[in-house]
Amino acid sequence: MPPIPLTVAVWAGVTLLLDRHASVWEQRGLGGLTWLLLLALLTRESRATRVQVGVVVAYATVVEYVFAGYLGVYVYRLHNVPAFVPPGHGLVYLAALAIGRSAWARRSTWLVPVTLTACGAWAVWGLTLSPQKDLLGAFWFGCLLVFSRFGKSPLVYAGAFLIVSYLEIVGTSLGTWTWQPHDPTGLVPVGNPPSGIAGGYAWFDAAALYLTPRLL
Repeated sequence: MPPIPLTVAVWAGVTLLLDRHASVWEQRGLGGLTWLLLLALLTRESRATRVQVGVVVAYATVVEYVFAGYLGVYVYRLHNVPAFVPPGHGLVYLAALAIGRSAWARRSTWLVPVTLTACGAWAVWGLTLSPQKDLLGAFWFGCLLVFSRFGKSPLVYAGAFLIVSYLEIVGTSLGTWTWQPHDPTGLVPVGNPPSGIAGGYAWFDAAALYLTPRLL
């Protein structure tokens, strides 16, 4: 696996562990370090990639404050949006890009079908066997399927599934955030974490690909 995804995975794991008993100010310190890591990794990237990552950070930050801060679809430990989360989205997206463009991923003709099979099995488990039913995860899996078939970056989506699933499992296991059993309407059951949440990054990627040429 390329060095950027490994760096992101290690840093994310360390940050989530340190956050277990962190205060708001300690979270802000972790946020500052996460910003520094993101900026350091971006210095070696092209201008277009830096803009793409910036678009995703902006888009994801709005999503965080709407869905966590306002709607409460998922709730962070201190009932805030931790300072390391916005730059963390940039790191996750950069890691997915790095996987998608790597020679290893391009040679691995099995990566996309195996990713979709694994995510599909998880979605089926969430609908049938999970103690917390997960219709939202199945919806996100459907998004992942559509983007993988018709989108421009199937290898990036596969990379996002690897990174995001790792983060969701670790983050919810440590109690950094918790997904509520239902959406705000009470009609859509939600897993903790949702199975196909990586499908959201396909939308982030679509926004980045659409806006980057216009911003450049």
